[in-house]
Amino acid sequence: MDYYGTRVTKLIEQLSGLPGVGPKTAQRLAFHIINMPEDNVLSLADALVDARKNVRYCRECCTLTDQDICPICANPARDHTTVMVVETTRDLAAYEKTGKFDGVYHVLHGAISPMMGIGPADIRLKELIKRLEGDVQEVIIATNNSLEGETTAMYISKLIKPSGIKVTRIASGVPVGGDLEYIDEVTLLRALEGRTEL
Repeated sequence: MDYYGTRVTKLIEQLSGLPGVGPKTAQRLAFHIINMPEDNVLSLADALVDARKNVRYCRECCTLTDQDICPICANPARDHTTVMVVETTRDLAAYEKTGKFDGVYHVLHGAISPMMGIGPADIRLKELIKRLEGDVQEVIIATNNSLEGETTAMYISKLIKPSGIKVTRIASGVPVGGDLEYIDEVTLLRALEGRTEL
C-alpha cells in the first residue's frame, strides 16, 4: 500500500536497494533526506553522480580511485616490492587504518567460489600476475578466513610460488578477548601454527 505518495515511495525503494539497508532504514533515510536543507540534498546528489561517473579502478592495484593511479600506488615512500592481496577495497582500508603496513596492495574484488560460479577469471588475478613481472619480492595473501578466502589463497600461492617470489599468508587465530572454549578447532589450529616467539 502506498502511504506517502509516489515520490517518497520511489525514494524508499531506491534506498532499500542498497546493501545492508532494509525497509525501515530506507524509510528513515528517506525522511532524513526530505527534511535536509535543499543545498545539502543537492550536494549529496552531486557527490553520488560525480562518484559514479569518475571513480574507476587503479591501473596498478585495482582499488577504487578517481585518479589513474591511486594515492597509495603513487606514493614513492611505499615499499613497492611487497604486495598485500586483499578481497575488497574495504579490506585495504582496514589495513591502512592500522598504519603498520608500508607496502602496496592488490584488490581482487572477490574470492574464488565454485558454489557461486566465481572462478579465477572472475576476479582480478590476471592483473596481479602482470604486476608480479616487476620487482616484487613478497606477496602477502590477506584474504578472508572463509572457505572462499582459503581457496583463493591456495590458488594464488600455487600460481605464484614457481616464480620464486616469497608468498606468505596473514596469521589468524584467537581474537582478543575470545575464550578458548568457544573457539572452533580450525581457528585454534591456525592460532597454534601462527604462534610467535615472546
